[in-house]
Amino acid sequence: MVTCGGGEAGIEIVGMGREMTRAPVLAAGGIVLRSGETPLIAVVRLRKRNEWVLPKGKLDDGETPRDAAVREVVEETGHEVAVHEFLGTLVYESGGRSKVVHYWRMETNGEQLYELMDDVKAVEWLPLDAAVERLSRACERVFLANVGPLALEAAVPSTAQDERPFVGSDGVGTAAHPTGFGTKMQFAEAGAAAPAADSESRNNDGAITARNQRRNLVQKMRDWLRRAA
Repeated sequence: MVTCGGGEAGIEIVGMGREMTRAPVLAAGGIVLRSGETPLIAVVRLRKRNEWVLPKGKLDDGETPRDAAVREVVEETGHEVAVHEFLGTLVYESGGRSKVVHYWRMETNGEQLYELMDDVKAVEWLPLDAAVERLSRACERVFLANVGPLALEAAVPSTAQDERPFVGSDGVGTAAHPTGFGTKMQFAEAGAAAPAADSESRNNDGAITARNQRRNLVQKMRDWLRRAA
């Protein structure tokens, strides 16, 4: 399990002489892309700790993870968003409890429509490399380095005959498991009709670029964690 905020995995009940595990905190958020020649990714600055993080938050009672993800992203970025495929789950330890955060790919085309919630002091839109570097928490840097290229690849314009999104827990099946390095994600690609030759060439070029970018980012994070150890 990845540690983002420190603390122990369980608590000891005084006078009972045994340890009980606390229920995990369930949260959801988005990898939010703003359209443009170079797609930009949203990172937000928390007022309380002055940290740069991915937009996310806890589920309200009776709220689904997907609905919570949209609500939190709108509140923390001030932008209306379109929700796309599920990208993965980040599990880490924070404040003595496990925190489970589900992420969806989201896109926005417009300007900021709403004021930021009180907990957020700023939002910035950065290219993937810069967004990874800006994040304050190591576990989120590793997570974005892994799923960011997938989000960019999925956002490449495609024809109706060539829609091949990555789908998650409510589709073909995406599993995310905590490891000592970050999250281990297994992505399954949905079937699709064969695209036209020129469209396939463009998509293949984009896929190769995204895979190379992902490998470079992951290697950067491995080097960074090795130096920090």
